[in-house]
Amino acid sequence: MTSTTGTRSSYLMRAGLVRNVRSAEHLTTFVVSGVATVLVTRLILSLSGYPQIGGKGLHIAHVLPGGLLMLVSISLLLGYVGPVVRPAAALVGGVGFGLFIDEVGKFVTSDNDYFYQPTAAIVYVVFVLIVLATRFLTTRRPIDEREQLANVIDHAVEGVAGGLSRRRLAKASEQLRQVRLEVAGRQETRALLAACPPDEVELAAPVDMTWRAIQRGFDRLATHPLAPRVAVVVLVIQAIGAPVIAAGVRFDNGVFTDFAVLGVAAGSLLSASFTARGAWQLRRRNRTRAVRLFELAVLVSLLMTQVFQFAGTQFAAVFGMLLDLVLLGLLKAERDRIRRKETEATKAKTLRLPPDPDQPPFPLDPSDPV
Repeated sequence: MTSTTGTRSSYLMRAGLVRNVRSAEHLTTFVVSGVATVLVTRLILSLSGYPQIGGKGLHIAHVLPGGLLMLVSISLLLGYVGPVVRPAAALVGGVGFGLFIDEVGKFVTSDNDYFYQPTAAIVYVVFVLIVLATRFLTTRRPIDEREQLANVIDHAVEGVAGGLSRRRLAKASEQLRQVRLEVAGRQETRALLAACPPDEVELAAPVDMTWRAIQRGFDRLATHPLAPRVAVVVLVIQAIGAPVIAAGVRFDNGVFTDFAVLGVAAGSLLSASFTARGAWQLRRRNRTRAVRLFELAVLVSLLMTQVFQFAGTQFAAVFGMLLDLVLLGLLKAERDRIRRKETEATKAKTLRLPPDPDQPPFPLDPSDPV
C-alpha cells in the first residue's frame, strides 16, 4: 500500500514540482542579502540626512529600483536553465526585496510614514515567515530519489552545453551515488554525465565561494575545545540581557508596552530553560542532545524574543539577531560533524560489499565507457 506521503510526493512530481536540493542555500542567500540591504540602506540614509531623489513634486523611492532588481532576478530564472544562474538570481532578488520591504512603513500608514516604529518588527517577521515557509515546504518530506536524479540532470544541462569542471562533475557524481540502480533514468543520466565534455576552467562563482568559506569557518570554530562553553555563556548572557534591555527601554522612553516586555521575558525564560537542559546534557557527555537543545534555545530567541526586541528598539536589535545567527551556524556545523562521525562509525562496523560495477571511481571520467 502506498503511503500518503509517497502519494503526495508522486503527485507533486507529476505536476512538475521537483525540489532543488540546494534550495536552503539559495534561500539563505536571498534572506541574508535582503536583510543586509535593509540595514545598509537605513545606515546610508541616516548618515546622508535622508535625501530625496527627484524634485518638483517627484520623489523616486528606493522601492522602484528594488522592483527593478526583482524583475532582473525573475528574468534570470526564466531566461536561463541549469544551476549556475540561481545563486546570482537569489542575490539580486534578495537585494531588490530588501529595498522593497524597507519602505513597508509607507504602505501600512495613512500618512506614508517611512519612520513608522513597528517597521523593523514587520521586516523581521516577514523574513522569518519566508524562512519558516520555505523550510516547511522543503523538509516536511525527505528528498525523493527521483528528485535527486532530477538535480543531477540539472547539472548535466549545464554540462552538455558548456562542459563540466572537475568540481561540478564530482558534485553531480556524488549526487548520483545517492540514487539506487533500479530508479528509472539513472543509467541514462550516468551516460549523459559521462558524455559531458570536460571544462578545465572553473568559472568564478562568488556567492558559492562565499558560502563555502563561511562553512569552513564555522567548521573550524565548532571544533574548538572552548566552543561549547562559549556557546553556553553567550546564551545565558543573552537570556539575561534581553529582558534587562527591554525593561530599560520601557522605563526610559515608554517605547515598549508592558505586553512586549512580558513577551521578551517569556522568550528569554524559555530560551534559558533549553540552555540549562543543554548544559546538563553536555555535562553528561550527550553532545548530540546538547546541541539540539542549544539550537532550540537559539530558535526561540530568533522567533520570539527578537521579534519583541525589534518592535521596541527597532534596528538597534540587529546585534542580538546576528549573534543568534552565528550561534545557529556554529551549532549546525557541530551537528553535521557529529552526524558525519556517526556515519563513519557505522560504516566501519559494516562489512565491505563488493564494488558496484556500475559505480565508477569518484569523480566520473567522461571517457569511461557506459
